[in-house]
Amino acid sequence: MTDPLANVRAGYDRWASVYDHDANPLQALEEPRVRAAVGDPCGLVVLDLGCGTGRHALWLAEAGATVTALDFSEGMLAEACKKPGADAVRFIAHDLHQPLPFNGDAFNLVVSGLVLEHLRELDGFFSEIHRVLVPDGRAVVSAMHPAMFLRSSQARFTDPDSGELVQPGSVAHPISAFVMAAGRAGFRLESMEEFAPDADFAARYPRAAKYVGWPMLVVLQLGA
Repeated sequence: MTDPLANVRAGYDRWASVYDHDANPLQALEEPRVRAAVGDPCGLVVLDLGCGTGRHALWLAEAGATVTALDFSEGMLAEACKKPGADAVRFIAHDLHQPLPFNGDAFNLVVSGLVLEHLRELDGFFSEIHRVLVPDGRAVVSAMHPAMFLRSSQARFTDPDSGELVQPGSVAHPISAFVMAAGRAGFRLESMEEFAPDADFAARYPRAAKYVGWPMLVVLQLGA
């Protein structure tokens, strides 16, 4: 059987150079919601899982958090390390299918943005997050809404050199799988919100126009 995730790392390495510049509506919809869910991170020790080009890690560090950020795409990490403020973040290359390289009770907060569709199974992921959090820690996890798969949509980009539409690879986990895996790991579900773009958002991000009123994003807030 073909592994749908076999090319995720290579796909994101190719995506890295344009990831921050292709007006991706899902990122634009997600970032303010994650920031609102996190609140004030000043003084917290934070782990960013699937950090990509550092879009969450860098603002967390600027806001006063001590940040460690993991991604398995060397291309994404290279882009992150070029950015202002990157010296304040500890970036590590790591595959999230593997156990996290940290002792337990190491972080106050874990943030993970738009990663779940790129994981084969979710139990290990959430269990590892729970393990590395302090007892009163929190996790904020966002994901592309599974309803997007019903519209034949998943993570993808147009390669600026070849013009090729590249889909790194995704798995359509249902929302129930997110919630149940988090619960089995020992988390308490504090909040689960679903977001759809409206007409004003679509006017700013035209690629979202066909999804107005359609759920694009899920954000979970979890208590350890």
